[in-house]
Amino acid sequence: MAETHPVPVITIDGPSGSGKGTISRLIARQLGYHFLDSGALYRLLALAAGRRGVALDDEAGLVRLSKELDIRFPAETEGDLVLLDDQDVTDQIRTEAAGGGASRVAVLPAVREALLKRQRAFRTEPGLVADGRDMGTVVFPDANAKIFLTASAEERARRRCNQLKENGIDLDYEDVLADIQARDERDSSRSVAPLKPAEDAELIDTTGLDIAATIERVHDFIKNRLNP
Repeated sequence: MAETHPVPVITIDGPSGSGKGTISRLIARQLGYHFLDSGALYRLLALAAGRRGVALDDEAGLVRLSKELDIRFPAETEGDLVLLDDQDVTDQIRTEAAGGGASRVAVLPAVREALLKRQRAFRTEPGLVADGRDMGTVVFPDANAKIFLTASAEERARRRCNQLKENGIDLDYEDVLADIQARDERDSSRSVAPLKPAEDAELIDTTGLDIAATIERVHDFIKNRLNP
């Protein structure tokens, strides 16, 4: 029998727009745990590579760089703050350019392996809440509590449109919906770490639920798992 890890970890996976990022940060704040935004790591690596003159196809150089980066996701602050070498890069990693760079480095096997180790290194006292797409299936298969948040594609498209509108960006709902549906298909059918719930994950459909109601359901599940 495998030895139980002494540091608890909670994984919250799900597709884009399911609310997993917001929920994960709030849960981490409530519990006083560390927080990992796993999807940001590839964007951070691509951003750092551009700053340090490392080519995005230099696999060995990217692996070395991944080991040097000081990356933090402070859960105790408001919003989705991301720090790289103590600098706020929250807005910089959300650009289309950062997304394109992330896609290029993510296809390199050695880079994926290096960042897998970085992700697991976030598991420190008193505990960790990890948000992503394969946290419960690949990165932390021994997690104390696994949650898979989902919502209908239509609901996620509506949320995305509202979020963009708040930032002054007005996109057509049908275009956003088509993009989400295409991304769902790519993520669920890819050969490496496809988007799917772990067998022992709690599935929570957030369609029609506000943040408070979702938090309550997630918190109740976690409490039962951590204090059986």
